[in-house]
Amino acid sequence: MTDGPDEPSAWPEWASFVEHHGYLSWLDIDVDHLEDGRAVLVIERNEDFENPTGTEGYDPVHGGIVATLIDTSSAFALRSTLENPSEAFLTTTDLNVSYLRPATGDLRAEAEVLRVGGSTGVTDVTIEGEDGEAAVGRTTYRLFRDGIDG
Repeated sequence: MTDGPDEPSAWPEWASFVEHHGYLSWLDIDVDHLEDGRAVLVIERNEDFENPTGTEGYDPVHGGIVATLIDTSSAFALRSTLENPSEAFLTTTDLNVSYLRPATGDLRAEAEVLRVGGSTGVTDVTIEGEDGEAAVGRTTYRLFRDGIDG
């Protein structure tokens, strides 16, 4: 797809990025799969993320957690297409989330790059929960391939 490294799934900085990022670490996001233009991230069920509706079974996950998963998986997918992913900076310019049903249980985000240009990237994301497809999203990012000054 692009001129990214030969083996993006072997990049050790992904695990340390999540580990050292306060919010992503608190969410305990796991990078399940990473390849050129595609990322799969997982969040295990956590009662702290749920809206307490008092329904039988799992309560639905807060929509902000779902949106974060869409945003973060998009960034990982886009970084996987860059020649120097650890040196690049990204910033979200547009985040669209369509909630299809309550997101319950473990959540799995599959992000795919639709287009990556010189300064902009676009992704599509699907979120699956225990009850099936819970949300879809599209992001647009501003890419700074060689850092903000580059």
